[in-house]
Amino acid sequence: MDGVIFQKFVGSIKNLKSKNFNDLFKIYQQILLITSGDFNKTISVLTELDRKYNITSDEYGIGNFIEDLKKRGYVTENNSEDKIQISKKSEIELRRSALDEIFGKLKKGNLGSHNTNSSGPSLELDSSTKPYEYGDNLERIAFNESIKNAQINHGIDDFIINENDLETFESDHKTQTSTVLLIDISHSMILYGEDRITPAKKVAMALSELIMKKYKKDTIDVAVFGNDAWKVKIKDIPYLKVGPYHTNTIAGLELAIDILRRRKNNNKQIFMITDGKPTCMKVGINYYKNAFGLDPKILNKTYNLASVCKKNNIRVNTFMIASDPYLMEFVEKFTEINDGSAYFADLNDLGSMVLKDYSRNKVKKY
Repeated sequence: MDGVIFQKFVGSIKNLKSKNFNDLFKIYQQILLITSGDFNKTISVLTELDRKYNITSDEYGIGNFIEDLKKRGYVTENNSEDKIQISKKSEIELRRSALDEIFGKLKKGNLGSHNTNSSGPSLELDSSTKPYEYGDNLERIAFNESIKNAQINHGIDDFIINENDLETFESDHKTQTSTVLLIDISHSMILYGEDRITPAKKVAMALSELIMKKYKKDTIDVAVFGNDAWKVKIKDIPYLKVGPYHTNTIAGLELAIDILRRRKNNNKQIFMITDGKPTCMKVGINYYKNAFGLDPKILNKTYNLASVCKKNNIRVNTFMIASDPYLMEFVEKFTEINDGSAYFADLNDLGSMVLKDYSRNKVKKY
């Protein structure tokens, strides 16, 4: 049954009070994700918060905020159906906001970097130069160094420049990568009153925005898994809802592997966002389910797929959004088998993560 549960607010009401659009917009975005993009429900919750905690001011209320959302293009209004929906601009802003929240602390690092140890074709130039060789990209000619060489070699009275004077910028070779974002939408993502799906959607939006913004030649596919697994579009991530599903991690991994097999890039990876507890697998046309503890029959097949990914050079990066020790133990073993990496995130502070990278044998806290 859909609904919103109000609990006792813990924090400073003074800090929550919104005096303008930007202040209220931050709260609105958080609620919008929780309601899976339902504008009417979001505004109802926002209005109830205002009634209980006076989060708006006398000069700027919820009505003013709704009008500003329309004026700024964050929502569209269908007058014939008397319905308001969030716009494409809102979807983009949600991804940007998630990117800043989750990876803001990592901006100076190389998260997701495609660097290699070799030089080669790239859009990113190094500051060092080398003598021009036949076949080098003419767009990378270092004009200052080339002119200086010409002056040294031929004098400055009659300016001459030839091929031997030319230098080009070195470039760090950047590899192209194919990525599948795999999102857990099983019932355990809201079990026991703990909201794990909203942080999961934030992580997915942040990762998709990071890849689209920084690695424009990469490919990215998005899939979800419950009892089964299926593909969705990036724009649909904010609208994802948890279903009455078990967690068929096996189906999710099999779909991701199938998608990546069709990609021509040599570099392939899966980002799996989950609470870490596989509880279901398909045997023929039937489902084998066990939601009590970690079932060895399901675990062993999941571990086998970690090995399959490793053999096919598919790196699995797991974002773990639950802190139960036995679930973390499962993720660690799965990651170790794959030689991948695991990010253990704090539900209340997604920007604070512990990274365990088994391929590099390191543990790092952000």
